[in-house]
Formats: sequence, C-alpha cells, structure tokens
Amino acid sequence: MSEHPRRRLLLVHAHPDDESICNGVTMARYAAEGAAVTLVTCTRGEEGEVIPSDLARLAPDREDTLGPYRVGELAAAMRELGVTDHRFLGGPGRYRDSGMSGAPQNDRPDAFWQAPLDEAAALLAETIRETRPQVLITYDPQGGYGHPDHIQAHRVATRAVELAADETFGPELGQPHRVARVWWNCVPRSALTSVALADNPFEAAVTEQDVPGVVDEESVAVRIEGDARERSAKTAAMAAHVTQVLVRGEWFTLSNWLGQPIQTTECYRSAVGDRPARESLTDLFAGVEL
Repeated sequence: MSEHPRRRLLLVHAHPDDESICNGVTMARYAAEGAAVTLVTCTRGEEGEVIPSDLARLAPDREDTLGPYRVGELAAAMRELGVTDHRFLGGPGRYRDSGMSGAPQNDRPDAFWQAPLDEAAALLAETIRETRPQVLITYDPQGGYGHPDHIQAHRVATRAVELAADETFGPELGQPHRVARVWWNCVPRSALTSVALADNPFEAAVTEQDVPGVVDEESVAVRIEGDARERSAKTAAMAAHVTQVLVRGEWFTLSNWLGQPIQTTECYRSAVGDRPARESLTDLFAGVEL
C-alpha cells in the first residue's frame, strides 16, 4: 500500500458547485496544510439552470451539453482551492442529474436518484478503501433541502462507509477501512439572521427556507473560519462555476436570483448525533487517531 498523508478528508457531493458553496474554505485550508483532500461528485449537474444568456444553448432542453461544460467548471474551481484529487462517482456521466424533486427527470433510468443504493455505494466504498480518509463530509438525511440527488448522495455516502469497513465485502475492492468521523454540512440560523440585508447587491434576498441545512446554533459541532486567503479561494472557486453561480462582492446568487452572503465560516454537525461541546471545535480531525 502506498504512503498516505497523515490527515485524509473525503467529500461527497451531488453536483459541481455544491462543494465550493458548502466547503470551499474547508477544502482550501486542509489542502494548503498538506492533508489529502478527495472530492467525489455524483453527477455532472446536467439539469442545472444556466445563468449567463450567452451559454443558454448548453441547457438540457437545447444542446444538452451542460454536463461536460460543468466538468470543466469543476476542474477550474478545484485549481482555485488547491485540490488535485477530484473524481466523479463511477466516472463522468455514470449517473445523471435527477432534477428537482417531482421533476420528470427523477424517473430517468440513468438518473442518480434511480441508482441502486448498493451499486453506487460500492463504487464509493472502493474510493474510501483507496484513499483511506479518517473524515468524510456529506449532506444530512434530507440532503440539506430535499433535492433528490443530495438525498441520494447522503444515502450512498452512509452506506459506503458501512461497506468499506465490512471485512466480508468486496475483497477485490481493497483492504477494509473504517471512517472515523462523518460530518454533515449545515448553516447556523444566526448566519442568515445576522447579515445586513441592506448590503445585498441583488434585488431580493434568501430566506431561511431557501438555504440548505439551516440548524439551531447548538447543533453546530465544528466551525472552520476562513482567513483572507481561504475566503478569496472560496470566492474564486464559486465564481468558476459560471453557469450556476453569480458572485458580486461578498454575495452570490443562483438561478433564483436571490442574494445570499458567501459563508466564510463553514459549519458541520455530527452524523452520529453527538452532543456538541460547549464551544464548537475548529478542526474536523479533532479527537481522531491519525
């Protein structure tokens, strides 16, 4: 087995851009500190709505070439964050973006939402056994906001952690490995209610219902507060997703044109429901045997 860096982090996301919005500071920090940072993206985001009018031709109801284009956006974003190991679950295009909940695209046979759980989880379990992360980041059981692909990414990540540790499963996929910590992305309610909405450069602002994974303050277990370099890297990575994200200063919008502040302190809660310490941790690897 080849040598691995001392700290190893795996992130599992549904579409390109999710990683930069949710974890850009975190990825930039650990990559710069020499940790192994691996990103697995489950789809190419083929069903996303295109913001720039000059790229509207990429949309699924026109050329249907948005997926390959977003692969390039993701590569550009990873360069900004200093992450060199980014891969698609089963390879680019293995699973297609399922669209929003209730959309007819949910029922496509190649949609990620339709993927057999153990099939997709086995692919991720092989990556876990290869990269041997101590820490894994993904969404909560609701996928943060109910998108089918986010829910499926949570299910696949959860099952893959189980399979990767199972000594009886898939010996051809590598030596078993136990992930020590699983964290779920979250946004403390105070991060939205405390912002000065008058600074919003867009016509309207998000409400709590528009933001994935909003939780009460006491649920936050880890806070990664970005320094100037990490904040700059995150902003640049988000801006690299040009079809999906429009950045203006310290704010951004998606295709809904609702402004929201770029979260430069990224928060996580425990997947096992541990009661957070009185003071939130500042390291995802705290207490992990390295």
